[in-house]
Amino acid sequence: MWFEILILPAVFVLVVFYRWGTKNHDFFKKRNIPYEKPAFIFGGGAEIVFRKKSVVQVQQEIHNRHNGIAYGAFDNRDPILMLKDPQLIKQIMIKDFDHFVNRRPFFEDTENLFGSSIFLMENKKWRDMRSTLSPAFTGSKMRQMFQLVLQILDEAMKHLEEHSKAATNTAEGFELDVKDFTIRLMNGAIASTAFGLETNSFKDEGNEFYEKAKKAVNFTPGQQIKAIFITLLPKVAKIFRMEIFDKEFSQYFRQLVMDTMKYRQEKKIRRADMIDLLMEAKGMIPSDIPKTKQHNWSDVEIVAQCFIFFFAALEPLSTTMSFAVRELLEYPDVQEKLYEEIKSCNEQLQGKQITYELLQKMPYMEMVVSEVLRKWPVGLVVDRTCTHDFSYESPETGERIEIRKGDFVRASMIAIHRDAKNFENPDVLDPERFSEENKSQIDPGLYLPFGLGPRNCIGNRFALLVFKAFLYNLVLNYRLQPSSQTVLPTIMDKKTFQLRPVGGFWTLLKSRA
Repeated sequence: MWFEILILPAVFVLVVFYRWGTKNHDFFKKRNIPYEKPAFIFGGGAEIVFRKKSVVQVQQEIHNRHNGIAYGAFDNRDPILMLKDPQLIKQIMIKDFDHFVNRRPFFEDTENLFGSSIFLMENKKWRDMRSTLSPAFTGSKMRQMFQLVLQILDEAMKHLEEHSKAATNTAEGFELDVKDFTIRLMNGAIASTAFGLETNSFKDEGNEFYEKAKKAVNFTPGQQIKAIFITLLPKVAKIFRMEIFDKEFSQYFRQLVMDTMKYRQEKKIRRADMIDLLMEAKGMIPSDIPKTKQHNWSDVEIVAQCFIFFFAALEPLSTTMSFAVRELLEYPDVQEKLYEEIKSCNEQLQGKQITYELLQKMPYMEMVVSEVLRKWPVGLVVDRTCTHDFSYESPETGERIEIRKGDFVRASMIAIHRDAKNFENPDVLDPERFSEENKSQIDPGLYLPFGLGPRNCIGNRFALLVFKAFLYNLVLNYRLQPSSQTVLPTIMDKKTFQLRPVGGFWTLLKSRA
C-alpha cells in the first residue's frame, strides 16, 4: 500500500524530468538538419562533464563528423546551429549582423556582474556601451597603456633574473611554471591599465588583488557544477541568487571600483584607463567627447564592464600566452627565427625597451602570434542569437538553411582553425601561413581568434599588444626548452573545463646572456 503510494509520484516525477530533459531532442530532425545526437541533459558535453575527453577534443571530433555548411548540436538542453561554411559565418557575423546582434543569454539574473557586462548586453544597450568603451582602445590610448604594460614587464623580467641568478647552475637554467607567471603578469597589467592600481604580484606574491583574482578565475569542481546548474535551470538560479563567480570576490570587486571612482572624483585625478571612461559615462567627471544621448548607467553596469575586462583578459589571454611558450619550445626553429628578429630590433634600440611603434613593425612576430592564435584562440567559440528570421543559400553548393527568431548559432573557432580542410597540417605550428604572400589566401570566415564583425572582442588590440611585448622580452632574454616536468607531445587535461595540458605549463629557461 505505502509502496504504491510512494512509487506512483516518483514515477510521475521521473517521467516529467525525462520529458523536460529531452524536450528539444527532435529540434533538428523536424527541420531536416543533420545533427549530433545529444546525451540526456548534457547534450554534446557529456564526455567533458564526466572527464572522458577534453573540451578541445570533443569540439574537434563533433566538427569533423559533419559536412555541409552547418549542423546541429546541443549545449546541455539547448539546440545550437553550428556554422562551418566561411561565407555563412561572414553573412551572420558581418553582412546580416542586424539579425544576430545579441549573444546567447546565459543568465536570467542581469544584476550579477557577468550578466550586466557588455558581453551579454543586448540591442541598443549593447551599442551604447560599445560606444562608451571603444575610446579606451584607440591607438593613442594604446600608446599610453603600453607604457604601463612595460613597467609590469620590467618587474616580471627582474623576477626571472632573480630566479636565474639563484639557480644552482646558471648555464643549465631554471624551471618555470609559465601559467603562474603569465597570470601574475596579466594581473598586474590589468590592475594598472584598467584600475590604476600598483600591484607587483612577483614581489608581493600573496597580495590581496592577486589572491582574490586567482580564486575567481580558477574554476573548481564546485564552480563547474554550479555553472552547469545555472545554464540548465537559470530561473531557479535567479531565485536563489546563484552566481558562477565567488560572491566574496564580486563584493570586493564592486567596492574596489566604486572606491577608486570616488577617490579620483574627489582628488580630480585623470588617467587613460577604463575607469576614467566609465566615470565620464556616469557623469562623475567632464568628458571631452560630446554625447547626443547620455545613458543612465547603474553602478552594477559600470562595475560589470571593469569585471568583464578583467575576466576576459586574465584567464584566456594568460592561457594563450602560456601555450605560445609551449609551442616555441616544441618548435625551436621558429623560436630561433623569432629571436633573430627580436635581437635585430634590440640592436636598433641600443638595448632600450621595445617601443609601441617598432613592435607593430615586426613581421615575423606578427606571423608567430597569428599562428599561435590559430591553434589557441582566446575564445573557443562565438555565439549569437537570431533576432529576425533569416534564410541563406550557399552560392557554391545550393544548400539552403532557415534560422528562426530565437534560434542560437555558434562558430567553434578551435574546431574551424584545426580543420585540415581549412588549414593544411593544422596541428603543426607554421607561422608561414601568415606571411605577406600567404595570409591573403586565408578566408576571414575561417580565421576568427577574437570573433568577427561589429561584436568581436573589443579588447583585441590590447590583447595583441601585451602578447607581443611578453614574447619580445621573454625570447630576447631566455632560450625556451622542455623541462623535466614538460609532457610532450601536448595532451590536453581531461580533468578540467579549462584549457590545460597534462603536466601543466612547465618550461626550462636558459639565459641568453
